[in-house]
Parts: sequence; C-alpha cells; structure tokens
Amino acid sequence: MKDALKIVIPIHSLDPGGVERVALGLAGHWQRAGHQVTIVLGRPGCDRLASAPPLDYWQIPSRLSTASWETPWMVYCLYSYLIEHRADVLFLPGNTYAVVGAAMKLLLGDHEPPMALKVSNTFHRPDMPALLRQGYGIWLRAQGRLFERLVGLSEPMAREIRQATGATSSRIDVIANPILPRSRLRALGKLDRRAPSIWGTRYLTAGRLVPQKNHAMLLRAFARAARPSDTLTIAGEGPGRSALEQLAAESGIADRVRLAGHVASIDPLLEQADAFVLSSDYEGLPGVVVEALAAGLPVLSTDCCASMRCLVEDGRTGLLVPRDDEAAFAEGLARIREFRGDAQRARTIAARYEVADAADRYIDMMMTLRRERESRRRHDRELSTWARHAPWRRSL
Repeated sequence: MKDALKIVIPIHSLDPGGVERVALGLAGHWQRAGHQVTIVLGRPGCDRLASAPPLDYWQIPSRLSTASWETPWMVYCLYSYLIEHRADVLFLPGNTYAVVGAAMKLLLGDHEPPMALKVSNTFHRPDMPALLRQGYGIWLRAQGRLFERLVGLSEPMAREIRQATGATSSRIDVIANPILPRSRLRALGKLDRRAPSIWGTRYLTAGRLVPQKNHAMLLRAFARAARPSDTLTIAGEGPGRSALEQLAAESGIADRVRLAGHVASIDPLLEQADAFVLSSDYEGLPGVVVEALAAGLPVLSTDCCASMRCLVEDGRTGLLVPRDDEAAFAEGLARIREFRGDAQRARTIAARYEVADAADRYIDMMMTLRRERESRRRHDRELSTWARHAPWRRSL
C-alpha cells in the first residue's frame, strides 16, 4: 500500500475492557486495509494472547507481575519500542493512556510521533474530592496543549473536551465510538426477542467490577424493586467481586444474582435478557449500551455522561435516571420491565457505531497528522539551512 501508515497503539494488557476491545477492533480493520499496526503490550505473559486478534504484538518479557505498576512499565515498554522503531502516529486508545503519551513527549522530545488521544471517559468527575479535581483540571488543560488531536465520541463530548482542556476546535475531532463490526451488527439484529414474562424479568449488565460502575447501588436497587422471580446477571470481572457477593448475600438476593465473570462474548446473554441496565457514575460512551441497543433490548441507565442522551432516547428506546440515585434506579427497574420500546429505533442508533466508517475517519485524521508533521519538519529544515547561509552570519 503506497500511503500505508505505521501506527503504534499502547495497551496495558489483553484483559477484558471496553477501551482495549475497541482499540483491537480498530487495529484489525487498519491492518486489513494495508496499514502497519503494532500493539505494544505492557503486561507480558498474558494468558489471552493466544486468543487475541491476529496483529503484530510487541512486548518486553518480565518474570515479575507488572499489574500493580502498569503505567510506569508501559512508559518503559513504549519508549523502548519507539526509540528503535519509526511510527507515523501514536494512537492513545483511552484517557488512562494520556499520561503515557505525555511521558513520550518528555522522553522523546522532537523525535516523538504525532499523538491522537481518544477520550474514552467523561472529564466530569464528581467522584473526586474538590482538591483532587483542581489538580485534575490542570492536567486536562495540559492535555489540550500536549496532543495533536483529541477525539470525542459525540458532539456533546467534544464540547466538554473543549471546555475542560482549552484545546482549539482544529485539534478536536468527533468520531463515533467504533463498537460493532458490520457482521456482528447484523447478527445482533437477528436475535430472537421473546415477549417478556409477566412473572419474571431477566436483567443484564456488563462491566468491570470497579467503583466507577457502581454495581453496589445496582444491587441495593434490585433488592428493593425485584420480584421473587426476577434475576440479575452481571458480566465482568474485577477487584470488587467479593464485596458484591457479600452485599448480595446480606441483601437476601444472592440466589437471584449471577456474577458471570469474564465472558468471551456477551451476545448469548443479550439474547437471553429482557432488559439491559447500567448503573455507572461516569462513562465516555459505553459500548455495552450500543451492543444492547443493537440487540433490540430496552435500556435503563444512569445519566452518566454527556453522550448518554445520544444513545438512549428517554421513553422511546429506554429510560434515564440520575446517577447514584438508588430510589430512582429501583423505580426504573420496575418501569423497564413494563417498557415497550422501539427496537427498530434502538438498532438504528446502534448502527451509528459500526467499526468500518469510524476506522476510515481515524485514518483520514492520521494521514493529516502525518502531513502536518512532515510539513513542520520541512519548514524547520529550511529555516536551519537559511540561517546557516544568511549573508550577515560570520564566524567568531
């Protein structure tokens, strides 16, 4: 391919996570289009490498676990790679990789590749203490100057990025989150939806078992609103599992709650569910909601990000309730089991987040970044040559 790009993507590990899944999906599409894509893995010896997409993975072997200090290790790994290999663009697939990109700017200086940061989570963080939020605000302003492009997942998110970082409009792109390949979008659209039972509702949620997802509030709301024959399945793994198991037992709902752990595919669970629920305190644009909409499921979600109203049309494809409001969420659980949403409209919304179109738009952006970098370097060389041959310049 004549204009093939050399794209480098840092990924901490192949453990399940929406940011990583989306990045690997994009990487596969770019590679099939003829671009050279390298995934720099931070965590060596990942047990999921054998089942990962067929991409070019690069890692530094280590006998010690790097999970507890994954960011410094990723900085070391990525620097080691970039010091030896040329890259046209460094694609940072989520907010947590911003500090890694900043470290590359510091360590590589003029030799760093242009960087595009995909903003995967909202910048609005009410969970942070006030003093920490002030420091976080300074860090966001720095990102607005550091990175050549910041990518928002929706127009409301782009406005939030502009306000939080102070970045100019020319440095902010809006590209829908590339969640679903076309084949999977079609498959989810063909799932056989059964009529909800009047006796029991099968609720489903998915996400890492971490505080951001607020599964504890979900369990308390389920305990308040659920009927004896209602069930809740939570797909995902994380450090909060034992606390959630204990809370379910104390709330008397352990026999109706299933912690499914990491699943290779959520599609069978989507087919079996009657409603999808999301209890997060904050998100960027949750891919699991896109998957649920593609399957024609009604969605109950907290209003956890600027992009949520672009996804869930309240009263038509689902219900939105305030974040961290247990009573409102419990009421929503009762309402969603009687909800008769517009499944066709839900699938139309989900189709906006198909991979191919977004992947092509990213490539257009990266081509622009490469041209801008080459133009700046030519300009710098011309200035340097002109200065050396200036007629008034004389040796001392």
